[in-house]
Amino acid sequence: MGAGAGFMALLLQLGALAAAAGTDRDALLAFKAAVSDPSGKLRSWNDAVHFCRWPGVSCTAGRVTSLDVSAHGLTGTLSPAVGDLEHLRVLNLTDNGVSGRIPASLGRLRRLTYLSLCDNAFTGEIPAALRNCSVLAVAFLNNNNLTGGVPEWLDALQNLTVLGLGHNSLSGRIPPSLGNLTKIQKLQLDQNLLEGGIPDGLSRLPDLRFFNVYQNRLTGEIPPGFFNMSSLQRFSVANNMFHGELSADAGARWPDLQFLFLGGNNLSGPIPASLAMASNLKALSLANNSFTGRVPPEIGSLCMESLELSNNKLTATDAGGWEFLEGLTNCSALVEIYLDGNKFGGAMPASISRLSAQLQTLNLGGNSISGVIPSSIGNLVGLQTLDAHSNLLDGEIPEGIGKLKNLQELRLQQNRLTGPVPSSIGSLSQLLSLDLSRNLLNGTIPSSIGGLQQLTLIDLSGNKLTGHIPKELVSLQSLSFAMDLSDNRLDGRLPHEVGQLVQLAIMTLSGNRFSGEVPAELGSCQSLEFLDLDSNLFTGSIPSSLSRLKGLRRLNLTGNRLTGSIPPQLSQMLGLQELYLSRNDLSGGIPAGLENVSSLVELDVSYNHLEGQVPTLGVFANTTGFKMAGNGALCGGAARHLLPPCRPTKTTPAGHLLLKIVLPIFGLALCLALLFALLLLRCRRRRSKIADTTARSLLNGNNYPRVSYAELAKATEDFSNGNLIGAGKYGSVYRGILSLKAKGSFELQDVAVAVKVFHLQQVGASKTFLSECEALRRVKHRNLASIITCCSSIDAKGNDFRALVFDFMPNSSLDRWLHPSLVEITEGRVLSVVQRFSIAADIADALNYLHSSCEPPIVHCDLKPSNVLLGDDMAACIGDFGLAKLLPDPGSHGSEDPESTIGIRGTIGYVAPEYGTSGEVSTCGDVYSFGITLLEIFVGKAPTDEAFKDGLTLPEFVSEAFPDKLEQILDPALLQDEELLSGAVPSSEESELRVTAYDCLVSAVRVGLSCCRQAPCQRMAMRDAAAELCSIRDACVRAYGQ
Repeated sequence: MGAGAGFMALLLQLGALAAAAGTDRDALLAFKAAVSDPSGKLRSWNDAVHFCRWPGVSCTAGRVTSLDVSAHGLTGTLSPAVGDLEHLRVLNLTDNGVSGRIPASLGRLRRLTYLSLCDNAFTGEIPAALRNCSVLAVAFLNNNNLTGGVPEWLDALQNLTVLGLGHNSLSGRIPPSLGNLTKIQKLQLDQNLLEGGIPDGLSRLPDLRFFNVYQNRLTGEIPPGFFNMSSLQRFSVANNMFHGELSADAGARWPDLQFLFLGGNNLSGPIPASLAMASNLKALSLANNSFTGRVPPEIGSLCMESLELSNNKLTATDAGGWEFLEGLTNCSALVEIYLDGNKFGGAMPASISRLSAQLQTLNLGGNSISGVIPSSIGNLVGLQTLDAHSNLLDGEIPEGIGKLKNLQELRLQQNRLTGPVPSSIGSLSQLLSLDLSRNLLNGTIPSSIGGLQQLTLIDLSGNKLTGHIPKELVSLQSLSFAMDLSDNRLDGRLPHEVGQLVQLAIMTLSGNRFSGEVPAELGSCQSLEFLDLDSNLFTGSIPSSLSRLKGLRRLNLTGNRLTGSIPPQLSQMLGLQELYLSRNDLSGGIPAGLENVSSLVELDVSYNHLEGQVPTLGVFANTTGFKMAGNGALCGGAARHLLPPCRPTKTTPAGHLLLKIVLPIFGLALCLALLFALLLLRCRRRRSKIADTTARSLLNGNNYPRVSYAELAKATEDFSNGNLIGAGKYGSVYRGILSLKAKGSFELQDVAVAVKVFHLQQVGASKTFLSECEALRRVKHRNLASIITCCSSIDAKGNDFRALVFDFMPNSSLDRWLHPSLVEITEGRVLSVVQRFSIAADIADALNYLHSSCEPPIVHCDLKPSNVLLGDDMAACIGDFGLAKLLPDPGSHGSEDPESTIGIRGTIGYVAPEYGTSGEVSTCGDVYSFGITLLEIFVGKAPTDEAFKDGLTLPEFVSEAFPDKLEQILDPALLQDEELLSGAVPSSEESELRVTAYDCLVSAVRVGLSCCRQAPCQRMAMRDAAAELCSIRDACVRAYGQ
């Protein structure tokens, strides 16, 4: 009887095990059914093999304990059935394309110790059920699209040693409860939207080694406990808004610290010498703060790989101030050192040339360093970037610089260097950018410069160079950005080889002694946008071949000895904005066709010998844009020019004879033009392929999906008007549904997109397309438009086609919300107080990123509400980078970039006033545009509103009412939205709340007025504006309880 009972119990136990195993098998098959497996790695998950032997599955005693399908290229969703694998200890889905919400059923995995869902596309909040996984030790949820806050219940996971939540869209504050995770060793919260301070409790975690809150919106002071945390190995709080000073003993209790990143905050005070006690430090970044005083000599005792001290207020007035550099000569691992944008002075220490041969970047720009460049600088054979611009260096550039065979960027502009350009520079075969401008260099340009076959920019302007331009220089077909030789003493003829510069955008040869004719070969430089040959000795006529430069925006031939007439072919340059021909010996009439060049805003033909009728339309109707003084025989024109009337002419028999001659010639010319058009069509198709390659290379090629014209046409219903959501000078934007491969998958999914199609018939649109690609590939920020891909192809009619594809922003532009239609107002399309503060803070954060975190800095140049897009959650994103410009000199106090002085950029009302005079592009211009936009957000009036007449501007309008009468000019919709801001007498509690909200509004408007002051130097810094607006937004949110 006992034996029989035992046998029955055994049968029951075996049956239970079989049932449980069946549950595991069913759960795995459910997991497989919920995902797409394009690579077929789960193909063998079938009944032919026991599930414990399936790839990625591990079992113990017949139960699944590990599921590892990392980097399988899976898409789809995570099945809730995974929660039935009750013996599961490891779940690893890293590096796939799985999307949807994290199933709450994972909370049933009571034995789970390792969970990795990073590098997928999960959305939604972190499920609270995960608190039940009480033995969980490692949780990686990085690099997804998770929203909501950092859960307060995480302290229920008392065995947690690693928590990775970085690179999501988590918001709110860091919960103090994280300080209860006493076993935590690695905490990653970077690249989210977190606000407030760091809870003190986190600085008391006994085993914390890795702490990263990089690029959030955190404020306050860094808790001092972190500086006593001996377990730390990596500490990063960079790119937030922390303030305060570092304690005098910071680093004294960091024996194991290897990486310290404090850059991009508002920290101040001296750098503590105690940091040197962190003897294992490999990287130290204190850049973009307000640290003062000397760099402690003890810092030189650290054998680091990277030292970043850029853009602070650090000083060195004598050898003692440079003592830290002497110490670094013993550091063989040093790869990069950034000291630019400080107040370092005294002589350049000779010890620089004894730094590590592994050194790749040495940046000393924007200081007050004097003395000579050591002749032994050539010992730094690993250098790729040598930047000492804007200092007080003198003496000659040493020949030894030619030993730097790996050098890609050499920037020594704005110093006091003398002597010749060393011929050894021609040995720098990897050099991309050479800037020696604004020095005292003399002698000739060495022909060896022709050895720089990778060079894209050369700037030798503002020196005392003499002699001819070597043909080897103008034969460098790699030159694509700029060639600036202006303000020297160069002479002779311009070599005919100049026509080989087919990729060059900017050519500036002003202020020299060039003679002879302007080469007709310049017409072959098809990429030129700016051609400045003014203040030379050129003779002969203006070559008509210049009319082939269809992308040219400025042609400056002022102050030469040119003769003959103005070529009528110049009126074919439909993108020309500025034409300067004054102070020459030109004769004949002004071509009437120039009045049809709608883009032309500046035309100066003063002090020539022109005669005859002055046209009346276009630029000729503008009294400030058209200048003609010193031409005594001109007549007619607009009445405001006060010219004498022209004498009427009569048709003569000779005129009839002329027509008989002209008409046949015209017919022949028409036939030739048709033939040329056919050839041009073939060339355009070939150029389209080249442009596609160029555009894709700008967008890093294979990182972006390929889409064809046909796919975009289908997605937008043949670019129908019903899908048109916006239009501008250079393009139109269409809404569409595009089939794209999901992240990490080969499966197509329908995605809502915005397709920006460029109007290539508009001169400059193609350049704008490439410029926007160049800017967008460099930026990645939550408040900047996210590009999906680009398309450079041929449309259905055989014409060139260019388009950019973006994520669709369902809430349209800020402009539509600030100035809604009556229907939209009826539907409740009105921004609340809190939404306006959040949008303003988002815009400021994005601009601060462009100006301070991008290398080189990016100036948007066209910030306005219509270029600010709003997502599902009303988060703001800046778009339209068509006018954006890269500043290759972030540390400079001026603008040496040749492309930074390019005429007016932006939109009337929003463009900075200095752009209309010097045309000098700088981050200050963006600050002005932001100030105007900020005022518009709260006042509800655009700067071009009809209310602003007789010279009154939006800033003046606001200043007159600020602050006492501010309520009288606020957006009426804002007042209606928040009754607490109305004129009614509130209760005492409401009164306190109303005062708080009103104080926030006053503070925000004060920031706006500070940003749009007339003088650029008086405007608030973008970083300060961003910090203040984030604080204002937080205060407003607290006041309204939102």
